[in-house]
Amino acid sequence: MKKYFFALLLLGVLSVSSLSAQSLSADEVLEKAIAFHDPNGNWENLNTTFKVVMETPSRPKRTSIIGVDFPQQKFTLNVEKKGNSYAYEMDKGSCEITLNGSEDFSEEEAEEFQLNCERGNFMKDYYTYLYGLPMKLNDPGTHLDPKVYNKTFKGKKYVVLKVTYDAEVGTDTWYFYFDPTTYAMEVYQFYHDESKNDGEYILLKGLEEISGIKMPKTRAWYMNKDNKYLGTDTLEKI
Repeated sequence: MKKYFFALLLLGVLSVSSLSAQSLSADEVLEKAIAFHDPNGNWENLNTTFKVVMETPSRPKRTSIIGVDFPQQKFTLNVEKKGNSYAYEMDKGSCEITLNGSEDFSEEEAEEFQLNCERGNFMKDYYTYLYGLPMKLNDPGTHLDPKVYNKTFKGKKYVVLKVTYDAEVGTDTWYFYFDPTTYAMEVYQFYHDESKNDGEYILLKGLEEISGIKMPKTRAWYMNKDNKYLGTDTLEKI
């Protein structure tokens, strides 16, 4: 009898949890996800440094040290790859680039390592966007679909938000998958043209706490159309 009662109680709790998740608006789901990943609201004033190791099939490992100081509008990126190191330092719109510790490098070297300020700004946006999720979904130019989707991905049920952007921000369509109980972000996926099933999905595993923010420990990238594995980023504290 006790086992039967416990089973009914558990079923009731799960049903209430599921109903609660389904009844939330998109804004409320996002609010819960941000509360999970950034419970103390540290993102806006983040000043920290962390390491990302990228491993890709048939390519050399790339180790990046990323520094952000949002209050002072500073961003630094130091990369080690194939026995060379290059760095970007962005400070309130200024941009400095070095290769192996020197600002003096050839046009051929600049082309080989993509050393230009446009690339530096791209990498700044890339790292602050991906490691700033889901908080970055509150940024201007971001359009959150009011519908909350319920999807099963890789055998697990998720609460899913759909996001599009102003043209000057981005042209891709993104989906963000959250655990329906904790609202932890576990998958995100983007399409250039959803009707063609192009783009990629990214599986997030584990958490690394950086300055009070729960960031994904690993991100494994795959193609949407054929599940081809592209590579894995691993986040490490410094």
